[in-house]
Order: sequence, then C-alpha cells, then structure tokens
Amino acid sequence: MKRITRTVRLACAMALAGALLAGCGPSGGTKHGEGALAGTDMQGAAQRADAMFYATVGAIKPEIEWVHDTTTTGSCDVTRYWTVMTVVSPERRGNFLGVVENFWKASGYRIKTVNPDKDMPEIIATSPDGFGIMVTFGHAGQAFFEVTTPCVDESKVAAPAKVANGRTYEGDIPTPNVRSDFWSAQTPVPGPTPSS
Repeated sequence: MKRITRTVRLACAMALAGALLAGCGPSGGTKHGEGALAGTDMQGAAQRADAMFYATVGAIKPEIEWVHDTTTTGSCDVTRYWTVMTVVSPERRGNFLGVVENFWKASGYRIKTVNPDKDMPEIIATSPDGFGIMVTFGHAGQAFFEVTTPCVDESKVAAPAKVANGRTYEGDIPTPNVRSDFWSAQTPVPGPTPSS
C-alpha cells in the first residue's frame, strides 16, 4: 500500500512538474538558458530548491522532523522531495498549512492552488524565479514537500548536502512516527490557516 501511495504521489508530482514547466519554463514559456536562471545548471538549481525547502521548514515552529526523499531529473529540470516524519493531527493541519502559506507569501511566492480537502489538503506555489513548490498531505496524514526547478543547463545532480533533521531509515520511509506536543495534539488552535 505504501509503495502504491508513493507511486501515485510521484505520478501526481510529475504531472504537476509538467504543468509548471510547460514549454520548459513556468513563466511565459521561458526556454532553456534564458531569463533569470541563465547560466545556472541542474546542480545549482537543485541547491536553490534545497534552500527553498530549508527556509520553509525553518519557518515552522515548533520544529518538525523531516527526511530527504527522492530526487528526479528531467531533460532540463530537477524535482526534490522531502517527507515529514512528525505526526500532524487532522486538527492541526490547517495551522500547519497556514504557516507554510504565510511564509511563502512573505517570500514573494505566488499561491497557485489551495486545496482544502479534509484528508489530503495541499498548497502549490511558484517562486519569483520560477520554481514550483508544493506541500501536500498523503497517506496516514503524512506531509510531503517538493520543489521543481525551471529549465536550466544540463548537469549531474548530487544528493542534498544538508543532513536531514529526522532519523535515518533503511529502505522505505515509514509513515509519520514522531510525536509533537503541538503538531500532534488533537485539538485545533486559533491561528493561521490556508486561504480558500
């Protein structure tokens, strides 16, 4: 079941990446090697994607545990994935997404989609330099982040340099298993929730 869920998530992510990068560039059909990222290669873009994620989770207080997931590459783009290991209760998901959305707006990102689905809510945004960023809840209420780069110069892509702040897992990443007094609590709190 977990493998099927991960396959479905990856397929959805690839569809999102295709939509964001239609024409090999998310904004105005920017072509390979043009625009703000001219001269940037896939490794540099992957590092920018990593920095976007680290800044986002750095804005989430109290801190959550996360681990690196997969990296996929296209002909000129990279998608990085991260899995949240902290249990975020259904009652706290709105607050979690609200914190993320507010941080992205304050960072100049354009919010493209807010899906308030009760079981699998998500927010999709685009950074000013054309990176797609998404947070979504999936199977067992597990939160996932992904960042897709715009089209850049082809290069090899190394694994993220920063060590995850969560535990290390051999094989498949399990469902969320880290309890938080705040994020795992089963009572709602007043505060930011995603816009509708």
